Amino acid sequence: MDSDVFASYLPATGTAVASKSRAKSVFVTGTGTAVFRDGGASGTTRLTINAAGSQSVVIPENGILFNTDMHVTIAGLTAVTVFWG
Repeated sequence: MDSDVFASYLPATGTAVASKSRAKSVFVTGTGTAVFRDGGASGTTRLTINAAGSQSVVIPENGILFNTDMHVTIAGLTAVTVFWG
C-alpha cells in the first residue's frame, strides 16, 4: 500500500499526530521509554519502546493503526521522531 509518509518530532510528551494515522517507524535518542497511545495521554497503549541510547524501530507491514490520535509519553529520552502515514 503506497501512501505519503510524514514525520513528527517530539522533544517532550505530546501529541505526534492529531488525527487517524499509522506509525511506520520510530527513532528515539537517549535512554528511557516512549509509550504510544491511541486516544490521548490516558488512551489505549499501542506500542512501548524501552531504549538505551539511540534506537530505530521499523514497524512491519502497514504499521500500527491509531484511530483517534497518536500521543507519545516520553520519560528520560532526549527526543522521539515518528514516521507516519
